[in-house]
Amino acid sequence: MALETSALAGGGVMGMHMRAYDWSTTSLGSQEHWPQSLLTLVRVMLNSRQPMFVTWGADRTLVYNDTYAPMLGERHPRALGRPFFEIWPEVRDEVGALMDRVFAGESVHMDDLQLTLHRSGYPEETHFAFSYTPVPGDDGAIVGLFCACTETTRQVLAERQAASERQRQQALLQQMPGFVAVLREPSHIFEYVNDAYTTVAGQRDYIGRNVREVFPELVGQGFYELLDRVYSTGEPFVARALAIRFVGEDSDRYLDFIYQPIRNPSGAVTGIFAGGYEVSDQIRSQAALAESESRYRTLFESIDVGFCIIEVTFDDAERAIDYRILEANPAFERQTGADVVGRWVSDFAPNLERHWFDTYGRVALTGEPAHFENKADVFGRWFDVRALRVGDPAARRVAVLFSDISERKRMEEALQVLNATLEQQVHERTAERDQLWTLSEDMLARANYEGMMSAVSPSWTRVLGWSEGELLSRPYGTFMHPDDVGPTLAALVEMGETTQPTRFENRIAAKDGGWKPIEWTVAPEADGTNFIAVGRDLTIAKTREAELASAQEALRQAQKMEAVGQLTGGVAHDFNNLLTVIKSSTDLLKRQNLPEERRTRYVDAISDTVARAAKLTGQLLAFARRQALKPEVIDAGRSVASISDMVGTLSGSRVKIVTDIPDEPCFIHADPSQFDTALVNMAVNARDAMDGEGTLTITVHPVSTIPPIRTHPAVSGDFVAVCIEDTGSGIAPNQIEHIFEPFFTTKGVGQGTGLGLSQVFGFAKQSGGEVRVQSTVGQGTMFVLYLPRVKVVAPLPEAEPEPPLIDGDGMCVLVVEDNADVGTFATQTLAELGYVTVWATDAEAALVELAKDAERFDVVFTDVVMPGMNGIDLAHRIRQDHHDLPVLLASGYSHVLAQNGTYGFELLHKPYSVEQLSRLLRKVASWQRRKRIIGE
Repeated sequence: MALETSALAGGGVMGMHMRAYDWSTTSLGSQEHWPQSLLTLVRVMLNSRQPMFVTWGADRTLVYNDTYAPMLGERHPRALGRPFFEIWPEVRDEVGALMDRVFAGESVHMDDLQLTLHRSGYPEETHFAFSYTPVPGDDGAIVGLFCACTETTRQVLAERQAASERQRQQALLQQMPGFVAVLREPSHIFEYVNDAYTTVAGQRDYIGRNVREVFPELVGQGFYELLDRVYSTGEPFVARALAIRFVGEDSDRYLDFIYQPIRNPSGAVTGIFAGGYEVSDQIRSQAALAESESRYRTLFESIDVGFCIIEVTFDDAERAIDYRILEANPAFERQTGADVVGRWVSDFAPNLERHWFDTYGRVALTGEPAHFENKADVFGRWFDVRALRVGDPAARRVAVLFSDISERKRMEEALQVLNATLEQQVHERTAERDQLWTLSEDMLARANYEGMMSAVSPSWTRVLGWSEGELLSRPYGTFMHPDDVGPTLAALVEMGETTQPTRFENRIAAKDGGWKPIEWTVAPEADGTNFIAVGRDLTIAKTREAELASAQEALRQAQKMEAVGQLTGGVAHDFNNLLTVIKSSTDLLKRQNLPEERRTRYVDAISDTVARAAKLTGQLLAFARRQALKPEVIDAGRSVASISDMVGTLSGSRVKIVTDIPDEPCFIHADPSQFDTALVNMAVNARDAMDGEGTLTITVHPVSTIPPIRTHPAVSGDFVAVCIEDTGSGIAPNQIEHIFEPFFTTKGVGQGTGLGLSQVFGFAKQSGGEVRVQSTVGQGTMFVLYLPRVKVVAPLPEAEPEPPLIDGDGMCVLVVEDNADVGTFATQTLAELGYVTVWATDAEAALVELAKDAERFDVVFTDVVMPGMNGIDLAHRIRQDHHDLPVLLASGYSHVLAQNGTYGFELLHKPYSVEQLSRLLRKVASWQRRKRIIGE
C-alpha cells in the first residue's frame, strides 16, 4: 500500500478519481500488482501540466491526467479505466494503426493529426500534436503506450481562416479594373501584381525582385525617386496623366496612379501600394474630341436660339465681378445686336444689372443650372435664359442659351394691365379697347357660359383662319381639342362660382386642319352671364422651348458618345492585347522540334489569356445585366469588414474610414464578386466626391422595410441594408434621377464613364434588392444598398476542392450546339476522354434523336442561345418528356438566364475547358443516378 499511495499521491482531481477507483474490475487489476513502469508513468503523468494519457494491456485501458480531461468532453470521467477504443470508437481507423505500430515497439510522433470527434454530442473537426512512446513491462515486452499531446484545433482553424482572407483579398485585387501592385521593404520588392498590371507593363519576372531590377528602363524618369520619397516620408503620391516610357516603345504612355504607404500596427512604413489606370487613349483622343466638338458646333450655329460660353471672374470674397464672352453663335448677335466675342462685359455694357453677375457666378461656383427670365436694360430687351457650367470647374465657365422674349413681355405687361382693370377699361376707354381689339395679336373674345361667343377680334382669323361668322355661329367647345373640352369647361365653371379671373391652356382647331396651342386669360363680367377671354398663340414659344431642349439633348448625347468611345476603345485595347498573346503562342507552337518545356509554357500562356478574356467579357456582361449571377450565402458584414482595408487604401490617408458592423451575422444570397465590386464602386464614387479628404462611413444592419424609392412603393420584408455615406460635395437635385443611367457622369473627360453606379443599380435589381440615394449639396451623399436577408441555421460549408479530371467510361452524351467549331471541339474532346457522343445542330434535331431512343443517353449537353427553340426551352421539354434524363446548359451570354436564373439546371459558362465539361457532365449524371436510387 505504501507503493500505491506513493504512485497516486497528489495528481489533482484525477489523482482523487484514481485513488477511489476499483481497479480490480479492470484488466489492470489491483494497484498493488501494477508493474513499476506503469506506476512511474502514472506518477509523472498526474503531476504534469501537459495533457497526457497511458493505455495499458491488450484492451489498452485508458488512464489520464487533469489537463487531458477537457479533451474528453462529456466522456469524462467515465472514460477512466475503460478500453481506449470503447471511449473513442470514431477514431479507430485513424489512431488504431498508429497504436499498433507503438505496441510493436516503434515510437510515433505527429505535428498535426486531424480527427472528427463526438465528444460534445455532435461531430467536430479537431487537430492534435502528440508523441506515442512504447512502454515495456517487467519482462521487457511492450505492454503500454505513453502519450504527451497538445490540442491545436483553434490554432489550425485560425490559420486556415487567415489564409482564406488573404486569398479573398488577392481575388478582389485581381478583379479590380485598374492595375495594382504591392511593394515591400525600402528596396521596393514586388510582393503581388494583378493581371491588369501585367497588361500595362508587360509580362516580366516580378515577384521577389525589386523595381530597379524589373524596370531598368525607368532610370531618369523619376519613378525610383518617387517611391523612395513615399517610403521615407510616409506621404502618399497621386499622379494624373504622368508620362512613362517602357523599353522597346517609341512613344510615351500616360498613367493615373497613386503610391500609398502601407504601415504596420505600430505605424511604421513597411511597403507601398501602387494602383491606377492607363489613360493613354484618353490623352490621345483629345484631338479627336476637338474634331467631335466642331461637328456639334455646327448644330449650335444653325439653331435660332442664342448661345455663348462665358468665363466669370471673382473677387477675393468669391463674388462675381465680370465675365468675358469666349465664343458665341450667329444667333447671339441677332438676339443682342452686338458682336462682342472676346470682350469683357464691363467693357461693352458697363451698366449691366447686378443680378446677371450673381446668377452666372452662382452657376460657375456650384454647378447648379439656372433657368430664368430677366430684362437687360443696357440692351433694352427681355431674355429667357438657361445657364449651366461646362468644362473644368476651376475654369469658371458657363454655357448660356437664350431667346429674346421682349415682344412677349410687352404683350404680357399690356395684358396684365388689361386684366387688372378690365371692367374699368371697358367703361372708360372704349376707344382704346376698340383699337386694341382690332390691332392686338392676341385673340380677344366675349362669350357666355352657355357655350357661344358674341364677339371675336380680327386676330382670330389671322391666327386660326376662321371667319368671324364661322366663329360666332358654332359653340366654342366645337373648336377645342376633344381631350381639352372637359378641363376647359371645368375651369370656366369654377371661375363663374368664384368670380375670379383664371388662366389655362388648350388646343384650338385651325381651319387648315391643325391644332394651335393657346394660353387663355379669362375674366368674368359683372352681369354673371358673360366673360372676356384673351388668348395668346404659344406656337412660336413652344417651338423655341423645343429648340432649347434639343440643344441640351445634343450636349448630353455628345458626352454620352465620348463615354462610349472611351469604353469601346478600352475594350478593344484589352482584347487586342489578349489576342496578341494567343496569336504569338499559337505561331510558336507550330515550330518544329519545339522543346517540351517551351510547348508547355506557350500552352499555359494561351490558357491563362483565355481565362483573362473570359473575365473581361464577364465584367462587360455584368454591366449590361446579361450575365447569370452566381449567388452564394455570404455574411454581408464580414464581406464589408474584409474589404474595408482595401477601401482605405483606395481612398488615401486623408479619408477617414468608419465602419459599423453588427455582432450578429447578416446573411444574404448574392454573387460575392458582384457584391464586392458594388461596394468598391460606391466607395470610389464617394472618394471622388470628397476630393480625397473627408469621412467615409460604412454601416451594415438588418431592416424590415425598403422605403418608397423613385416611383416604387415601400416594400416590407427581411432585408440587409449596406449604407455608404460621405462628406463630399453632394449631388444636385436635377441630377439625382440620372446618376444610375449608363454613361451618365458629372466627372471630367477621362475621369469616369458613368458605369460604376449603373453596375450597382443592375446588381441590386438582379439580386432582388434596391438602391437608394440621399444627398445635400455641400454636405454629402448617402447610398443605401438593400438586399434580401436569408436565415442560416448551420455554419456555412466550405468550398469543396475540384475533383481530378474524370474519364467518360463510355457515358453517352447528346451534344446540342449550333456552332460548328464549338460542336466539333466538344464531341472530339469528349470522345478522347472516353465518352460516346451524338451531335445535334439545333433543338429540333435533338428532339428527333430523343424520340428515336432516349434511353441510350446518360446526359444532354446543350447550348442556351440557338436559333429557333433555345436551350432553356429544350431543357424544359426534356424535363417534361424524359424527367430522368439530366441536362447541362452551356452559355457565354443570355439575357434570359440573367433575368430568370438557370431554372434549376446546372450551367457551364463559355469559354470552358475540357476538365470543366467532363466534371460537370459526371456531376449531373451522378446526381440524377442518386435521385433515381432515392426515388426507388
